[in-house]
Amino acid sequence: MGFLNSDKVIVGYDLGNEFTQISFSFSETGDVETLSQAANAEHYNIPTVLCKRNDTKQWLYGKEAVRCGEEHNGIQINNLLDLARKGEPVTVDGESIDPVALLTLFFKRSLGRLTQISTAKKIKALMITCEVMDYRTLEVLKSIVQELPVKADKISYQSHAESFFSYVTHQPRDVWGFQTVLFSYQGNKIKAYRMECNKRTTPVVAYIQEQEFPFFKWSPLPEDSVVRDKEIKQIDGAFLYIAQEFCQNHLISSVFLIGDGFDQEWMKESLKFLCRGRRVFQGTNLYSKGACFGMQERLNPGEVGKNYVFLGNDKLKANIGMKVYRQGEESYYALLDAGMNWYEAECDMDLYIRDGNELNLTITPLTGRNGKIAQISLEDFPADIARLNLKLYMDRENILTVEITDRGFGEFREPSGRVWREEIELY
Repeated sequence: MGFLNSDKVIVGYDLGNEFTQISFSFSETGDVETLSQAANAEHYNIPTVLCKRNDTKQWLYGKEAVRCGEEHNGIQINNLLDLARKGEPVTVDGESIDPVALLTLFFKRSLGRLTQISTAKKIKALMITCEVMDYRTLEVLKSIVQELPVKADKISYQSHAESFFSYVTHQPRDVWGFQTVLFSYQGNKIKAYRMECNKRTTPVVAYIQEQEFPFFKWSPLPEDSVVRDKEIKQIDGAFLYIAQEFCQNHLISSVFLIGDGFDQEWMKESLKFLCRGRRVFQGTNLYSKGACFGMQERLNPGEVGKNYVFLGNDKLKANIGMKVYRQGEESYYALLDAGMNWYEAECDMDLYIRDGNELNLTITPLTGRNGKIAQISLEDFPADIARLNLKLYMDRENILTVEITDRGFGEFREPSGRVWREEIELY
């Protein structure tokens, strides 16, 4: 691919504990492709592995790291994402190393593969996706991207569930006319997602139901035909049971199968069941492509961004605002919007209060439940009128933290420094 002189690139980076993938696009509405590890082949997986060569300071990553470790020429380190999330130092050659630093090294080295089509300096925007996106994962990711030549406001994060939503909603409409299912097979588990849309709401609310099933750890099928047939029947039957349990009583348009485990030719009865009245797609790079589509949508919202809101497990599921006076008239002022990632939800503003010692927040869920008023009492409020600083943030999925600080009132009263803090259960 000879794109070195092209415009800036939009990147979708799927960071997995076992494998990583990188997809890209050269425009906010253009096609999305995935970097391959071999010319003219669809080898997208970069092992999320580092290896320190014996008796040297040289670090290898990806397939070279795996090869080095298998040949006993170095110290191989796996599970980089899990290690970084746990935060416990890793000992290599007697040296204690911060696991976040190791993940940062892998991230920068793997992102260097963009030289196939561009350069890291030409990254216009970057979306990172992981299986689970929580407060600790976000903390780690924000640390590893600090040295990138990309502005912080052009780096976003989303879960695999949302990347599935982003991917599916950028496919032809007949693919997701009804519900859509994804089975992801890696290691010794199958992760299942089912996307459905509530078309009775405006905007349309999309949900994804998730379920995890223990499964056979992936390995090549045996060569002996008798043993092979027995194993195929066993694995096929187990997946058929999972597919039936997850799909029954649901009107499903399409099914996506991703992961190396589905590359084996063991799906017979299970595939017959899935293909019955449904379109079935197989691949490996859905999450990284979905991340790239998601970033395109953030940069240039299209029909999906304007008409759909995704309410996954990591989304704020309520609009939060308050009643204020503007030019003598009461009106609603939005503070946090439903649909944003709860771990990125924050508000920082100054306001004036008079004739009372309380603030009322209006919480309106998009899940069909009744809204409510959260009343925050300012005990020992020092004056009849004051300027206050209001901060809202979340470090748990269902809890909104409210911090109110007394700013005084100009020349008439010095700020007391008093802070009122309260946690509100949203749903």
